[in-house]
Amino acid sequence: MRTSLRNKIIDVCNKKIVSKGEHVGVSFYAFFKNKNDDPELLMEAAEWWIKIHQLDHFEKASKIRELVEKGK
Repeated sequence: MRTSLRNKIIDVCNKKIVSKGEHVGVSFYAFFKNKNDDPELLMEAAEWWIKIHQLDHFEKASKIRELVEKGK
C-alpha cells in the first residue's frame, strides 16, 4: 500500500476515534470523497481490505489503524 494511502487511513481513523469513540466503525469508503476521483487508489484500498485481509464491510477504526501502522 502506498504511503499516501497509509497516512490517509491513519488520519481518518484517528479523527473518527476522537470524535465518536474507540468503538467507531469504518469501511474502506471512509477514506474517499463521494466522487470517485482516483479509482486506482480506491481499488488499492479495496484489495487491501477485502482480498488481502478479508475484513467485514465495517470494522473498528482502531483495528484498521493498528493493521496499517504495523504494515500489514
